[in-house]
Amino acid sequence: MKSFLKIFIFFIFNAIIGQHSQTAFETSNGLQTETYEEVIAYYLTLAKKFPSITIYEIGQTDSGFPLHVVVFDPQNKTQEKTSETFSKNGKNVLLINNGIHPGEPDGIDATMLLFRDYAENKIPTPKNTIIATIPIYNIGGALNRNRTSRTNQNGPEEYGFRGNARNYDLNRDFIKSDTKNARAFAEIFHWLNPDLFIDNHVSNGADYQYVLTHLFTQHNKLGGELGNYLHTSLMPQLEDSLHQKNWDITPYVNVFNQVPEKGFEQFMDSPRYSSGYATLFNSLGLIVETHMLKPYKQRVEGTFELMKTFISIAEKDASKIKTLRKNAAEKYKVGSYYPISWELDSSKTSTLKFKGYEGKMIQSNITGADRLKYFRDKPFTKDVTYYNYFKATDSVTIPSKYVIPKGYWNVIELLKLNGITFSEIKNDTTISAEVYKIKNFETVKNPFEGHYLHYNTKVIQTIENVSVKKGDILVNTQQHGVRYLLETLEPSARDSFFNWNFFDAILQQKEGFSPYVWEDMAENFLNQNPEIKKEFENKKKNESEFANNWYLQLDWIHKQSPYYEKSHLRYPIVRVGG
Repeated sequence: MKSFLKIFIFFIFNAIIGQHSQTAFETSNGLQTETYEEVIAYYLTLAKKFPSITIYEIGQTDSGFPLHVVVFDPQNKTQEKTSETFSKNGKNVLLINNGIHPGEPDGIDATMLLFRDYAENKIPTPKNTIIATIPIYNIGGALNRNRTSRTNQNGPEEYGFRGNARNYDLNRDFIKSDTKNARAFAEIFHWLNPDLFIDNHVSNGADYQYVLTHLFTQHNKLGGELGNYLHTSLMPQLEDSLHQKNWDITPYVNVFNQVPEKGFEQFMDSPRYSSGYATLFNSLGLIVETHMLKPYKQRVEGTFELMKTFISIAEKDASKIKTLRKNAAEKYKVGSYYPISWELDSSKTSTLKFKGYEGKMIQSNITGADRLKYFRDKPFTKDVTYYNYFKATDSVTIPSKYVIPKGYWNVIELLKLNGITFSEIKNDTTISAEVYKIKNFETVKNPFEGHYLHYNTKVIQTIENVSVKKGDILVNTQQHGVRYLLETLEPSARDSFFNWNFFDAILQQKEGFSPYVWEDMAENFLNQNPEIKKEFENKKKNESEFANNWYLQLDWIHKQSPYYEKSHLRYPIVRVGG
């Protein structure tokens, strides 16, 4: 199949060489979007015609095909992907990701138009920004075309499917990296090291007048001067500029089956999502969410205008963005606090002049229950409360180093993939380290993207003398990926490797006891340890459930004894120098 697809793209490519570079979106008057084969052929055509455009194949996907990266650089600084880093030549890099959900192809078409118009000098060429795009990230989903899977969406006529070739939602996979797609994305991301990031989507929320909504990464979580710039400068500039062009935009309407005028909160983009992942490396992230109920032609044109406007702001603020990002990378010092858990701060709000439609709960003709209905003949502009401030509810001190046992090769592979540098311990030794024991956690009841995700994880922290082995991994936190390390290696962080089930083996005891044998041993143990025996008697006296359960009693004594395995609930990665 892979060979057939390459041959097919080759014929399409040669068929359109020399033709006018119109897209299917344009020739269909905004009713259609290109197939995967047509998209790649189109960019190959542009690359052949214009030296400012270069196309690369990088990594593999679950579909069996490589990801493509298309780079627009008017100075034509073409470079080989054999190098570890992308040479920016003093410029900023913007990465545009398209087709993570191929049923939402607005960005695919808009970016094709953008690259062509830049190459043909139809719009002012950026001088301080190199623009890169992944034309279609979810290739497997793009190949699975249909007309019906986007139940609520107004066009195009055909589109791809949300799940990839293995039915993963790729916009939940940036940390756990179950898919080849996510691993290829990481390779691309760290090669480009983008200063700015856009991911194009279509919203499936409420009804309102806007074609465009924006989902900037949460500014408190981004933090510091960089987060302040995003919140008080970049976002308002984008909103104001688009308003001047008659493209009003509002924050992503984060509601489900309720009217927005009651107020809504900003979406908290944790690292499982694309913009949350970009935040870990201090890239300024924006998810574009066009409105599903608007005609496809309007949505693509709006996405085009939004990206063009965003790039013009990035051009104007190029040196500021570069400086802010450099300063942000130097912020996270050993011993300082890093927030790992957030909640809405309802004491701070913003007010939106929101353009909506009147919505009412009316009786359903199907169920007889109340259902929400919007009335487009009753538009309004109202002040709406927007909750866009969050506060940290838990934090950790940043350690100097983490020690990872060499047996956790799956974790070590992901560190390598994400540009984390580390060294191997040369000899068996003993060190003083901070050790976590898992105190509590909860687990979702239904599978979520191939996992039974943990949450509300709490730990007990102690200082111990820890035996480390030759070949174990020593990771210095003071490097470009410090935020990635903290968000993945701290078990209480929302999208930690622990919460994504990388360490579930420690949650199960491997050895136990036979009650008839342990009874006598337990009695001897209590007699030899009067303080533990006193605690045991008090526990029986004060806890009725414990007092009435003989096995719980024996198990509790066993857990106080030397026979209880130390690895149970003991998080294997330790912290040094926090």
